[in-house]
Amino acid sequence: MSEPVFDRRMLEALICPQTHATLSYDAEAQELISRRARLAYPIRDGIPVMLLDEARRLD
Repeated sequence: MSEPVFDRRMLEALICPQTHATLSYDAEAQELISRRARLAYPIRDGIPVMLLDEARRLD
């Protein structure tokens, strides 16, 4: 069974909950990146988890 795939068309509707900036998709890490907030939001089972508590801080 293959892992669910993130639908890139969702990027058009999703924004960073902290900065309201657009996001970029990191397919290898399965994360949505907010460069302005320096956060990476995980994608689990094809679904973005857009919670600040779940985001990974980027260095």
